[in-house]
Order: sequence, then structure tokens, then C-alpha cells
Amino acid sequence: MSDDRKPRRREQILQALALMLEEDSGKRITTAALARQVGVSEAALYRHFPSKARMFEGLIDFIEESLFARITRILEDVPDATARCGTILALLLGFAEKNPGLARVMGGDVLTGETARLRQRVHQLFERMETQLKQIIREAELREGRRPSIPASAAANLLIAQAEGRISQYVRSDFKRAPTEYWEDQWALLAGQLLSEAPQPA
Repeated sequence: MSDDRKPRRREQILQALALMLEEDSGKRITTAALARQVGVSEAALYRHFPSKARMFEGLIDFIEESLFARITRILEDVPDATARCGTILALLLGFAEKNPGLARVMGGDVLTGETARLRQRVHQLFERMETQLKQIIREAELREGRRPSIPASAAANLLIAQAEGRISQYVRSDFKRAPTEYWEDQWALLAGQLLSEAPQPA
């Protein structure tokens, strides 16, 4: 029975941490406050996570697993390059909107003063998404005979910067400004410029 309860308690701690990040926007989370929220002692928290950094790592693991499992499905289900990029960005923005506490982790503000390794993990998460977008854009020429209007690296960076900026606005507005606000119109503008038919050899 104890084996079953351990993962559940870990999950409970991470959910409580995400909720506190959402509700106590701007406040530094202490392990004492988190223990009170979960209804356990600080010693019990440390039995599941040896440090607060490990708790944040648990949240980053959850973000990565959730996003990249869905991205794998998008790559299987959506053949068109522009639609793939749009669906991935919509996934990222929708995920942040539904999980405000995790949006703060993605925005990095709650990691200030924590170990540099955590900020590096979040940086790598966005780098990995940018690399995925770049690969989709590069493959468009081979699969669809379409080329990006600007180099693939620059195009992928533009797209991920849009998403990061919208998540940052969401966090900065205390979750009042939804990351999906205006996104359909903005994506239509970006999508229209992203790829064009590659010139055919004479």
C-alpha cells in the first residue's frame, strides 16, 4: 500500500505547488507554506522531494512530458507544415492558459533565486520546441515544395518568440490577459507569410 501512496503524495505536493504559484502570484513559495497547503509536515515533504529545486524539477518534467507527448501526436496526425506549426503553438499557449501556475514556471519568474539548473531546464524546453518548429519548416520544402520566407532558423525563432511573449504577458497581467487572446488573427498573419511555393527548376 505504501508504494501506491508515495506517487500519489508526490503528485499531491506538485499540484499544491502549482496551485500556490497561481494563487500567490509574486510571492516566494516557502516549504513551510507548501507543507501547510498539502497538510503534512515539512519533514514529510522532504521525504518525497529532497529540496524545493526537486519540486520545481517535478513540475518541469510534467510540462515537458505533457507537451512533447502531444507534439508527437500532432506530427503523426497533421501532415501540412504550416498547420503543424500552428497546432504546436496553439497547444503551447492553451497549456499555459489552462495551467497558470505552470505558466509562471515556463515564464521563469518563479525560478529567480532558485538554482541555475532550473532556469537552464526551462531554456532547454523552449529550445527543443524551437528546434522542432525549425525541422518542420525545413521539411516543408522536401515534402510540400514550399520554402520559408526567411531562413528556417529565423522563422522558428520568430514563432517561438511569439508564444513566449504571450505567456510572459499572461503571467505579468496576473493571468488576466489570456495567451490565446487575438491568437487566431495573429496566427493567420504569420501563417500567410511563413511558407511560399519554392520556384520550380526551368
